[in-house]
Order: sequence, then structure tokens, then C-alpha cells
Amino acid sequence: MNGLKKVILACLAAVALLAGVMVQQLNQRDFTTLDGEHYRWQALHGQWVVVNYFAKWCAPCLREIPELNLFHQRHPHIPLFALSYDPLDKEQLLTLKNEFAIDVAIISEIESLPWGQMPAALPHTIIIDPSGHVVKHLSGEQSADSLYAELEKLEGF
Repeated sequence: MNGLKKVILACLAAVALLAGVMVQQLNQRDFTTLDGEHYRWQALHGQWVVVNYFAKWCAPCLREIPELNLFHQRHPHIPLFALSYDPLDKEQLLTLKNEFAIDVAIISEIESLPWGQMPAALPHTIIIDPSGHVVKHLSGEQSADSLYAELEKLEGF
């Protein structure tokens, strides 16, 4: 009977450990959007992804917002995320979203960036290929058409 108890306890410990690992995996995220969606960069593999840095004090960034919205409307299958250059809380980001009619997903919390650092100048757009590699940095204001043209230039798009 003593041996059976040890086996049962060992099985329960293994199940508890496995459950803990599964919960940890489910709770891991690389970033969260303002609407509460959690993302892992790895989960976006298999698709082209666009990330645009912006700031309220950057006039070209603000002029670019309607174009990013248009790009998002025309190409909803291409994930497009806006990322504030300045560290802002959710309330401040929501104010910006409403004030400037930002329709694309805004990153509100970020744990990791696959490109490692903030850009030196704004506006700045990053294109990530389906394998998860940054393949293009675009400095300066983009239009919906220029952004799509850059994607078309990339091999495999």
C-alpha cells in the first residue's frame, strides 16, 4: 500500500507540474494592445506584420495616421500595430486614439521587441516577414500606397 501511495503522489505531482507549465505558457505575452488582446511575436509567424512608431508631438506621425487607417481598411489580413514612442499609460493612449481617430491596434504594454531598440527618428515603420525577421525599416511618413508598395517589393510577399 505504501508503494501505491508513492505512485499516486508522484502522478499528482507530475499533473500539477504540467498544469503549472501550461498556465505559464498561456499567460506569457510579448505585448498587449489597448483593447486587451495579448500577443506573442511567435504567434504572428506566417504573416507579414507592420509596426508603426508614432508620437503626439510628431506632426508627420499625426499626418500619417489616416493613411495607416486606410492601409488597415484595405489590407485587414496584414497585422498593423501602432506603438507610442513615448511611454504612455492606457488612459493616455485611449485619449490619443480618440483624439486622432486611430483605427489600428495600439500596443499598450510591451514585454519584448524582436528588433531590440527604439528608432532614432519618427515616424518609423518596421516590416516583419512571415518568419519573424525584421526585413525593412521605413523612416519618414508613409501613405497607404507607399506602405503596400514596400511590402510588394519584398521577396515572397
